[in-house]
Amino acid sequence: MAKINLALICGGKSAEHEVSLISAKNVIVALDFNKYNLFLFAVTKDGAFRFYADKQNFLDNQDNPDIVSLKESGFSEVAWLSADQRGQAMLLGDKEQFLQLDVVFPIMHGSFAEDGKMQGFLEMLDLPYVGPDVLASAISMDKEITKKLSVAAGVKISRYLSFDTNTKEKINFQEIKSALSMPVFIKPANAGSSVGISKADDEKSFMVAIDQAFHFDHKILIEEAIVGRELECSVLGNREKLIAGEVGEIIPSAKHGFYSYEAKYLDESGAALLIPAPLAPAKKKEIQELSKKIFAACQCEGMARVDFFMTKNGEVVFNEINTIPGFTKISMYPKLMMSETGMTYGELIDELINLAIKRYSRNSKILFVKKMVK
Repeated sequence: MAKINLALICGGKSAEHEVSLISAKNVIVALDFNKYNLFLFAVTKDGAFRFYADKQNFLDNQDNPDIVSLKESGFSEVAWLSADQRGQAMLLGDKEQFLQLDVVFPIMHGSFAEDGKMQGFLEMLDLPYVGPDVLASAISMDKEITKKLSVAAGVKISRYLSFDTNTKEKINFQEIKSALSMPVFIKPANAGSSVGISKADDEKSFMVAIDQAFHFDHKILIEEAIVGRELECSVLGNREKLIAGEVGEIIPSAKHGFYSYEAKYLDESGAALLIPAPLAPAKKKEIQELSKKIFAACQCEGMARVDFFMTKNGEVVFNEINTIPGFTKISMYPKLMMSETGMTYGELIDELINLAIKRYSRNSKILFVKKMVK
């Protein structure tokens, strides 16, 4: 059986650049090179594409998520050109080459990567890719849009208010306190990995949090604080069949107060991860079904991780959806899916790639029919 030519793209311009690099390293380690020819591409923080020939040695400080970075040697600058029968044309340095790419795994997070932009770029190149498409990625990146779609699907959400740069001056602490009570969480509407999220319980911390959130996005959400447990569930599949993974629980350490970026990636003792979460079977099933419902409402295919809160009385409240979840050593998406299905890390990656190719084939047939009708 011929090997699959897999392009992996990591890095990016977002604040989650470092998380992407570590995720990419873990995916590479798990790949079965008897099945794949790997082509490694990375995007710098300035947006430049690089091609690294040495797929095992492209990072500096690879074990430190705080300072991990792309190596400044051993790469060729990349310019993507249009494809033809010879393959995907590109300039590697000053030399034009043609690569026969079968599928792309964009293991990138945040803006310019997870929000539909990278997916649109790959659509223009006519390449299959892992994860949700342009529409689903754009929808799922915006926390307010996903909340509205979840409500339409009959899923409970927390109370919130949204503001953008045009309405920022209307933010009034006393009015927010009256509407949502304290404490509240302030977060960028379009960011992941808890980047830019703060908890505020007084006016001083509130105003600092507002400024911080606007540093990462033009729109922010101010949400009521839900007192309860933090739960997560993985979803895998295309529209034909969805599989919900195990339900896990996050217990942030007292010094962090919530599952912040620092607790997730920089502090090894930042949170306890429970897999499976201690839940009654019926509650686990409820969360799995809600996860699939939200996944479908956001038009997702491939993969996503869906996050919830559960109140003391057992009410499940949707928090957010993440369409390119982390693949670091501590990331919940692969752990939850592997726990529920029995798949290995490598088998999960195989299935994600297989789903990408199947979706591309399905959509190509639809496009062919449309052309025939015209």
